[in-house]
Amino acid sequence: MAIQPQTFDLVLEPEDNARLANLCGQLDQHLRQLERRLGIEINNRGVSFRLIGEQASVRVGEQLLRELYAQAAEEVLTPEKIHLSLQQAGVDALSEQVADRLPEVIIKTKRGLIRARGPNQQEYLHAILKHDINFGVGPAGTGKTYLAVACAVEALESDRVRRLLLVRPAVEAGERLGFLPGDLAQKIDPYLRPLYDALFEMLGFEKVNKLIERNVIEVAPLAYMRGRTLNESFIILDEAQNTTPEQMKMFLTRIGFGSTAVITGDVTQVDLPRGQPSGLRQAVEILKDVDGISFTFFSARDVVRHALVQRIVNAYDVFENPISGETRKPSR
Repeated sequence: MAIQPQTFDLVLEPEDNARLANLCGQLDQHLRQLERRLGIEINNRGVSFRLIGEQASVRVGEQLLRELYAQAAEEVLTPEKIHLSLQQAGVDALSEQVADRLPEVIIKTKRGLIRARGPNQQEYLHAILKHDINFGVGPAGTGKTYLAVACAVEALESDRVRRLLLVRPAVEAGERLGFLPGDLAQKIDPYLRPLYDALFEMLGFEKVNKLIERNVIEVAPLAYMRGRTLNESFIILDEAQNTTPEQMKMFLTRIGFGSTAVITGDVTQVDLPRGQPSGLRQAVEILKDVDGISFTFFSARDVVRHALVQRIVNAYDVFENPISGETRKPSR
């Protein structure tokens, strides 16, 4: 059975544009803060909101939106107040509800064993092993890409697939490809470096290069996928929040017989031009009820990098000051 996200629609009343702007924050920063901490997706049109994610997190998100909208009538909301409301709602204890839901999954590679860290990673691995199309949505450091690459390497070494395709949209975060030196392949290479790093760790530098030379491993920008049909392959689309809706549809329709696809991304870190909708956000909403497609939603509490990373993620959530409309400068 596919892991299906829960959807909840709510309308905040009474309708008040000033309260709504206060609730959402500048550039919707308060909504993005709630998404990161709860591991859900929040979409809204005016006072109509749709929450998508795990049932317990969606329920907490709905409660918080109602409470914060009520507060917005009387006080100016800040990231600090959002942070306190999240703590009072007990979001850090949500993961305990799924801790014993599934048995442990161990990924075996020639370089060693890879285990899930935490219930969401455990659920994510189960989903990848059982379903043909899988979405992993959440902030950086939660293991979305690393675990997907581990599953891909295991599938290749056990001959369940014939090749690996690692794909990313070549969208710049503040820079332009044209300013980078080299030919197209050299310009694109920095965007694919996290995928290379995971492969080198699991297979070794020399073997990865040999497999790339033989086209057993293909690392390519998303634009190269158009017109292809990918059979007996393990395909990973990383940084999927930077796909357009058209690109996401194109990618999902490339998948052929005997293939597995994993789509990873962070809907709070979109580098597309302003006004351009994210293909990942749209795909979660369109495909949430499609059988055979799994969704795993990660949050800041799932960060598994250095112990400080989770605290850094949370600190950035409360760093900006929406009252002045400017980012606070660190004290000297």
